[in-house]
Amino acid sequence: MLFHGLPKLLTFAERKDSFADPIGLGKTLSLTLTVGAEFFCSIFLVLGLFTRVALVPLIFSMCVIIFVVHGDDPLKDKELALFYLLSYIGIFMAGPGRYSADGLLRK
Repeated sequence: MLFHGLPKLLTFAERKDSFADPIGLGKTLSLTLTVGAEFFCSIFLVLGLFTRVALVPLIFSMCVIIFVVHGDDPLKDKELALFYLLSYIGIFMAGPGRYSADGLLRK
């Protein structure tokens, strides 16, 4: 997701007035939350820092993409988002692991 969020972050000013507003929060806030989840939470996930907390916005964004944005679309249009969602849920349930930043901080 990091590379989905980076272009949105770099072109934030151009996108803020035309970004989709799938759940009625406003275009700028929707873009802000999407960039936060896709870019910043992905960085935390890669580092293994605040892993479970970082996964909550990512899981929520995938649910919005699957059920709201692509709700009426065929399965093939939702396939990648479903893959990400199931992966995020699996990581959430398994936890960050011994060699993550969270695991090292616990010692």
